[in-house]
Amino acid sequence: MSATTIGVIGCGYWGPNLLRNFAENETAELRWICDLDETRLTAMARRYPSVRSTGDYRRLLADPDLEALAVVTPVATHFQIAKEALLAGKHVLVEKPLTTTVCEAEELIDLAERNGRTLMVDHTFVYTGAVRKMKEIVDSGDLGELLYFDSVRINLGLFQRDINVLWDLAPHDLSIMDHLIERHPDAVSALGSCHIERGIENIAYLMLHFSDDFIAHFHFNWLAPAKIRRTLIAGTRKMILYDDIEPTEKVRVYDKGVTTNRVSDREADYQTLVSYRTGDVWAPKLDATEALHYVVAEFLDSVRTSRRPLTDGAAGLRVVRLLEAAQRSIKNGGQRIPLTSLSLWERE
Repeated sequence: MSATTIGVIGCGYWGPNLLRNFAENETAELRWICDLDETRLTAMARRYPSVRSTGDYRRLLADPDLEALAVVTPVATHFQIAKEALLAGKHVLVEKPLTTTVCEAEELIDLAERNGRTLMVDHTFVYTGAVRKMKEIVDSGDLGELLYFDSVRINLGLFQRDINVLWDLAPHDLSIMDHLIERHPDAVSALGSCHIERGIENIAYLMLHFSDDFIAHFHFNWLAPAKIRRTLIAGTRKMILYDDIEPTEKVRVYDKGVTTNRVSDREADYQTLVSYRTGDVWAPKLDATEALHYVVAEFLDSVRTSRRPLTDGAAGLRVVRLLEAAQRSIKNGGQRIPLTSLSLWERE
């Protein structure tokens, strides 16, 4: 079996991590490294001396022996580079978020399908041992009927000028929820504030509304004194606490909850009695393998077998759709934005 030839466009913060994982994967042949910054490009070229390097990504597109590439560039450039790559017949892995608009994401999906190419988005947290274990627990039904999803992702910085805190941090938690819950919201509402630079929100609160009583809430913040990455998933029988900062027990399952009973009462038609249930706390063993190892393996295997990857273009589209609606809500003072096209949420 021949290795898939791969190129990486972008060697900033995330690019070197992908380069390393592609280089370590036996089914990949790292062929190209691309970056506009000569200093970064030179540093990566020294690390991988047998790999070609360039500052022009179109050289990768023109290489007939290059089969696939990863786009690890600023968000605003994702669409154009990925579009050109798909038109050139390349398989494409795109850093999150997939694009800056729903229309762009839809166009990339259409191009990939028409050209028979793989389009995958790097929703890295979906591939972590913690999220994969939580997926097992949720799918098993042990939590009971799901009640809510609540997530906090805050830290001091890193402030950016091309995207706000919503587009920077929210893709992580929205992709986690999308993967775990597999339910589509009916509407989105969000609030945000710009304390540092006008027009770029550094704090945002996002809420997803569903057709029943299930609710999802998210808090994103670049202006916090501590780093917190914590998620709660509550069910009628059990609850999950996911703390990504915790060094060992990142996932804990609590056998806690409430039980309600309605009984007749002489002074009132009905009275609701609430009893609290407290049981064991379980910390499952997690796979400590680096998530990017699985991201790269999933991309290469989907290319090799012509199958749809776990975090495909449709998964990227669902997240971009929520981000676009949330941004619209922020600009309209927290207005509730309906998600009318349910077909976008159907999973094949």
